[in-house]
Amino acid sequence: MPSAFAQRLYDGSGRQIGRVDAERFYNASGQQIGRIDGERVYDASGRQLGRIDGTRVYSASGSQMGRIDGDRLYSASGSAMGRIDGDRLYDGSGRQIGRADGLRRMQMIVFFYFFM
Repeated sequence: MPSAFAQRLYDGSGRQIGRVDAERFYNASGQQIGRIDGERVYDASGRQLGRIDGTRVYSASGSQMGRIDGDRLYSASGSAMGRIDGDRLYDGSGRQIGRADGLRRMQMIVFFYFFM
């Protein structure tokens, strides 16, 4: 049974695509798709997908896959990938691609890089 504190994630059209309950991520069907443990991000099988170290986002192999500058998200090559504005997620072109009710910034960043 989902916690009363679970936060919901929506796509750009308002359809629920998942939820976050504490440090665990679930898809719209309720299946766990991943979790955060400190700075490390894991999939549902427990395989490490990567980590976030300060403003840098790394893959499981240790290569940098992105960086965070304030509320802006960039690829490893420096291309704008998106931004967070309040509870809304935008892609690199400024189109709203999602919304997250009450999620912490780190949870939104993890979802953007690893589960979108």
